[in-house]
Amino acid sequence: MGNARGFPVMLGSIDCMHWEWKNCPVAWKGQFTRGDHGTPTIMLEAVASQDLWIWHAFFGTAGSNNDINVLNASNVFNDVLSGQAPTVQYMVNRTEYNMEYYLADGIYPEWATFVKTIPMPQGEKRKLFVERQESARKDVERAFGVLQSRFTIVRGPARAWHVNTLNNIMYACIILHNMIVEDERHTYNINFDYDNSGNELLSTDITTGPHPLFSTTYLQRRAHLRDRQQHRQFQNDLVEHI
Repeated sequence: MGNARGFPVMLGSIDCMHWEWKNCPVAWKGQFTRGDHGTPTIMLEAVASQDLWIWHAFFGTAGSNNDINVLNASNVFNDVLSGQAPTVQYMVNRTEYNMEYYLADGIYPEWATFVKTIPMPQGEKRKLFVERQESARKDVERAFGVLQSRFTIVRGPARAWHVNTLNNIMYACIILHNMIVEDERHTYNINFDYDNSGNELLSTDITTGPHPLFSTTYLQRRAHLRDRQQHRQFQNDLVEHI
């Protein structure tokens, strides 16, 4: 799907949603309330694709946080950091890459695993890139809207007293949402080019079991994941690719 839209090996768009917690205990209201919302909320981090399938969900962070704080606690990169995620090699603008990535909005950091928009773009190429990126990034926001429209319980204020109960409600709604998407996907008026447009994708084997140099390799993967220079180079290559 990502390659057909100009973003090879793109796993989806990532963003966060606030769910108002009406019955938040008084002692917790300070850590669950953010100024721009005014009421206690709990945050959901999710990754969604164009067909609104939710590939990743992390729920339970206090609403006083922002998207970056949630990212620091999220498990979205656990498989990558532990070496259990498969590596895919692909070419963009004659440069070889071996990382999967997400489309994100401006608040996210300049990591190699995020592709963000360009503020105040200059030139037709960059304007076209911004148009494509912002269009594709709306997928996760559309998924949030559909999730809330299907399940009134996550649209209105949460009335449960315990965070574990809210966790079960949110994850249950996401599972049911994905079941509906899987059942109705064939009716969507979306056509994808699944032949990768001639790009050759080489997937490596997944590493399992303990690694003798885990601490060293973990730090190397973490540095690669947060490489700002590669973030900028990859963004420029995508501009040319699109």
